[in-house]
Amino acid sequence: MTPSAPQLETATPASRRPHHSIAPVFLHRWSPRAFEPQALPIDDLFCMLEAARWAPSAYNIQPWRFIHAVRGDAHWKDFLGLLDPFNARWARNASALVFLVSDTLTPAHDSSPATPSRTHSFDAGAAWAQLALQATTIGYQAHAMAGIHFNDVRQRLSVPDSFHIEIAIAIGRQADPSGLPLALQEREKPSPRRPLQEIAFSERFPAGKAYAEVSGGAEK
Repeated sequence: MTPSAPQLETATPASRRPHHSIAPVFLHRWSPRAFEPQALPIDDLFCMLEAARWAPSAYNIQPWRFIHAVRGDAHWKDFLGLLDPFNARWARNASALVFLVSDTLTPAHDSSPATPSRTHSFDAGAAWAQLALQATTIGYQAHAMAGIHFNDVRQRLSVPDSFHIEIAIAIGRQADPSGLPLALQEREKPSPRRPLQEIAFSERFPAGKAYAEVSGGAEK
């Protein structure tokens, strides 16, 4: 079966004006909290996870692992209980919850033992980004959360000690923000980005750039 038809909007959000021409999906991907409380076709979820599977990683180790539940299944309430109260308050309307973990060890090879990985979180971040972009491409949004009960995630989801718990991800169709608490309604809009000259430097890191503030307080 094929995933749902793409529903990518054509209008660029007002807060997202690129300095150079890029694919629209990068501008339309953001992190809303208002979701339609509806079921997610499993093929749509697997489409997003398939995109994540093709992310690059050091030595092609692919350290990411995704543990998922969809709205209405036997594990949904347990997954929701692994979020902190603030995130659970809005994520209860999402269609899927996914926990991303990464292997902290580079596997043994030939006579070499397993060694600590320096890039497991970096690589897992690449996989998350590809999942999020694919979600946007087929008409969903994905919101990553660090506000989770890390110890409970490890215990309840049987995450091995050698894996680092990265984030949780809420996925769903974007909804009208009127169902959110007033304080969150005011934040429910795509955020801007730093100007390119504040993040890309020729030759060396310039003095005085370490703590530059970014304008805008909306969602990612």
